Amino acid sequence: MSNLDFPSTYKPPETSRLDYFYDRPGTIPGQLHLSPNAQPAELVLIDYDRDRATRVSIADPKIIKQHLNTHTVSWVDVLGLGNIETWDALSPIFNLHQMLVEDVVNVPQRPKIEHYQDQLLIIAIMVVLNPDRTGFTKEQVSLVLGKNYLLTIQEEPEQDCFHGVRQRIDVDRGIIRTQGADYLAYCLLDAIVDGFFPVLEYYGELIEDLEDEVITRPDRSTLEKIYKVRRELLTIRRAIWPQRDAINSLIRDGSDLVSSEVQVYLRDCYDHTVQVMDMVETYRELATGLMDVYLSAVGNKMNEIMKLLTVVSAIFIPLTFIAGLYGMNFDRAKSPVNMPELGWYWGYPFCLALMITTAGSLVFFFWKRGWFRSVM
Repeated sequence: MSNLDFPSTYKPPETSRLDYFYDRPGTIPGQLHLSPNAQPAELVLIDYDRDRATRVSIADPKIIKQHLNTHTVSWVDVLGLGNIETWDALSPIFNLHQMLVEDVVNVPQRPKIEHYQDQLLIIAIMVVLNPDRTGFTKEQVSLVLGKNYLLTIQEEPEQDCFHGVRQRIDVDRGIIRTQGADYLAYCLLDAIVDGFFPVLEYYGELIEDLEDEVITRPDRSTLEKIYKVRRELLTIRRAIWPQRDAINSLIRDGSDLVSSEVQVYLRDCYDHTVQVMDMVETYRELATGLMDVYLSAVGNKMNEIMKLLTVVSAIFIPLTFIAGLYGMNFDRAKSPVNMPELGWYWGYPFCLALMITTAGSLVFFFWKRGWFRSVM
C-alpha cells in the first residue's frame, strides 16, 4: 500500500468546534468558518452628504447596490458575522475578494492593513467596558474602504463604541458630512482606539484598590485578583500593539483611497495608540509591583506571626523547665538531697511564685525592648 492509499476502514476526521475558527492543514484558501446554525447578520445603511443623512435597516442586500454609485457616502454596518447566505449576497455587491471575506469572517485575526483592487481592508480590535464595570468585551471589527463607501463588519452586534460617530452624522456636527468615506474610516478607527481609554481607566482604579488591599488585608483572593488583572492587561496589550503597527503602516505606505488630509488625522490616531501602549505598560508594571508587594506583605505577616510565637515560647520555656524539674520522681527516702523542696510546707506556693516571677520578668524584659509593640 502506497503512502497515498487509505485502508478501507479509513474515515475522515469529524468536524470539531475548532474547525469553525481555524484552518485544518491543507485546507483550500478562502474557506469560511461559520457555524451551520448561524443567523443572518443585521444590515444597517447610513447614507449621507452635506445636505442630508438617512439611516435604514436593510432586509434585502440588493438595495445597497443602488447607493454605491452615487455621490453620497454610504456606510453599511454589518452587525454580526452572519451566515453563508449573507456573504453570498454581499460579496458580489461589493466585489469582495474571497481572501478578504475569509479575513473578515474567520475571527480572530491580527489587526492589519490589506490592499485590494479598489478596496482597502482594515482589521482592528475593539474593546468595550462592560456596563456593570466588571471587565471588558473584545471583538474584531473589519473595515472595507471603497471609493465612496465603507463596509464595517462587527463580530458581536450587542454593543460598540460608534455611537458618537453616528450621532455626529445625524446632527451634522463637525466636518464628517463634508468629507469622504476615508474620513469616516478614520473616525471609526479613532473611536476604536479611544475606546481603550475607559477600559484602562477602570483598570487604573482597580489597581489602586488592590494596592490598599495588599497593604491592609492581603489574602489568597488578592493574589487571584492581581493575576487576573495581569492577564487582562496582557490581552489589551496584544490587541493594541499590532493595531498601532497597522495604523503606522497605513500612514507610511499610504493608499489611493486615503487623502493627504485624512493622513494627518491618522497621525493623531497613531499618537493615541502610543498613549494606550504607554498606559498598558505602566499598569502592567504596577501589577507586577503589586505582586512583589503582596509577597513582601505575606512574608512580613509570617515573620510577625513567627516573632509572636517565639516570644510566647520564650516565656513558657523556663516555666516548662521548672515544671519538668519538680516533676522528677526521685525517692526522698533514699537521700536527703533528693528533691528536698517537696518536703517543704510552702513548697507548692514557692514553685508557683517562682513561675510567676520568671514569666513576669521575661514579659517586662520583652516589653522594655519593644518586642510586643512589633508583634501586636
